[in-house]
Amino acid sequence: MKISFIIPRWPRDSFWDVIAFKFPLLSTSLLAGLTPLHHQIRIIDESLTEIDFNQEVDLVAITAMTPLALRGYEIADEFRRRGKKVVIGGIHASWLPEEAKAHCDSVAMGEADEIWMEMLEDAEKGTMKLFYRQKARTDLSRLPIPRRNLFPPKGYLFHNLIQTTRGCPYDCEFCSVTALHGRTYRMRPVSEVEKEIQSLERSKGYIFFVDDNIVGNLSHARELLHMLSRYRLRWVSQGPIHIAEDEEIVSLMARAGCHGLFIGFESLREENLDLMGKRINRIEAYEKGIRRLHDAGIGVYGSFVFGYDYDDPSVFDEFLEFAGQNRIEGAFLPILTPFPGTRIYQRLKQEGRLFTEDWSKYDMATVVFQPKRMTVQELQEGFWKVNRSFYSFPSMLKRIFNPFHLRRSLIIFGPMNLGLWPAVKKAERYTQKNLSNSLK
Repeated sequence: MKISFIIPRWPRDSFWDVIAFKFPLLSTSLLAGLTPLHHQIRIIDESLTEIDFNQEVDLVAITAMTPLALRGYEIADEFRRRGKKVVIGGIHASWLPEEAKAHCDSVAMGEADEIWMEMLEDAEKGTMKLFYRQKARTDLSRLPIPRRNLFPPKGYLFHNLIQTTRGCPYDCEFCSVTALHGRTYRMRPVSEVEKEIQSLERSKGYIFFVDDNIVGNLSHARELLHMLSRYRLRWVSQGPIHIAEDEEIVSLMARAGCHGLFIGFESLREENLDLMGKRINRIEAYEKGIRRLHDAGIGVYGSFVFGYDYDDPSVFDEFLEFAGQNRIEGAFLPILTPFPGTRIYQRLKQEGRLFTEDWSKYDMATVVFQPKRMTVQELQEGFWKVNRSFYSFPSMLKRIFNPFHLRRSLIIFGPMNLGLWPAVKKAERYTQKNLSNSLK
C-alpha cells in the first residue's frame, strides 16, 4: 500500500504558527519504522509542505492535538471525498473517538505502536474496524529505530528526536500526558537508546529527548546519563525543578552534554500549585534551583501557565520580574487551556465556566473559560503583554546576551530568542486584525 502520514498545520500567521519553531512528530516516524518495507510511506507536515489531495495513496493516517483537530477533520473529509481510506489518531481522537469517527474509516485510541500492524493488515484486506485500541501499554523495549529519512531535510529546529521514557509519575490537573497514560512511567532500555544514537545519520550534535520527565526514575537516569557521557552530544530535554537539588544528577547531566531543560514551574503562587496538583514544586526553591542549573551550564526553558484560579492581573508583571532576575533563557507562556480528557476540563465544565468547545480556539493563546480573579479581557491582554515583554530585545539582552554571563546554552537559546522576538509581534498583529474583522 501507499501510506501517507499527515500532520495538520496551525492557521497561517496564528500565534503558534509564527512563534513556534518546528519539530517533527516522533510518533509518525516510529509507526513508519514498524511498517513492513513493501509499503510505500510519506510523512507530510502541512506546516512545511502543502498537501496534494490528488496524490496516489491507499491509506491516510492523520494525527492531531486538540487545536488542530478541526483542520485534521477537514483534511480527512477531503481525502474521503476522493475515495481514500482514512484513519485518525492522536490525543484528541483518543478522548473523543465518537467525534472523530464522523470523519474517518477508523479511529486509533491511545498508543498505536502494538496495534499498527493489525490496522495495516485489515486495511489491505478491506476489513478495517471502526475503533482500535491496544490491550496493554507499549513495551518500550520493542520500539523500532524511527525512520527519520522520511522527514523533510529542512525546516525543523531539531531533527533528532529520541524518547527514553514515556509518561510522568506526577498527576497535574491540566496535563494531557497523565490523563492519557495515567501515572505510569515506563523506561526504555538504555542499550536501545544507545543503538538509536549510533544510528543517527545526521549530526549527533543536537538531540531533543522528548521525555516528559527524563529523570523520573533516578536509577534509569543515572544509567542513561553515564551512557550519553561517552558521546560528544549537545541535547535538551524536560525535567522538574527539584532535580537541581540532586548535585550528582546535575553534574551527570552537564557532563553528558545537557544544554537545556524544559521545566514546568507553572506558577509563582502556592495556591495555584496546590490546586493544579503540582505539589512537588516549591516556589522558595525556584531561584536556587535555576542558579544551580546555570552554574552547571544548563539553560532553563520555563513553562508558566496564566489564568489559574489564584491569578489576578498582577501575575504578569510578577512573572516578568522573576524571569529577568533569574535570567531564564526561554519560556513557554500559554493561557490555561482545558483540553478534553484532563481534570481541569471536567472541573471547569462542571462549574459552568467554559465558553466554547470550538476546538480551534483551544490554541493556548485564546481565553476559552471564565477566569476567577480577572476578566477575560485582562487575561487575554496579559497573555500578549507577557509574551511581548519577555521576548523583547531589552529582555533578551538582560537574560541571555549579557557579556558578563554568557553560557554554553546560548548556542541553542540565542537563535530561539532572536526568532521569537519578531514572531510574537507578527502573531499579535494577526490576532488583533482577525478580532477587528470579526467585530465588523
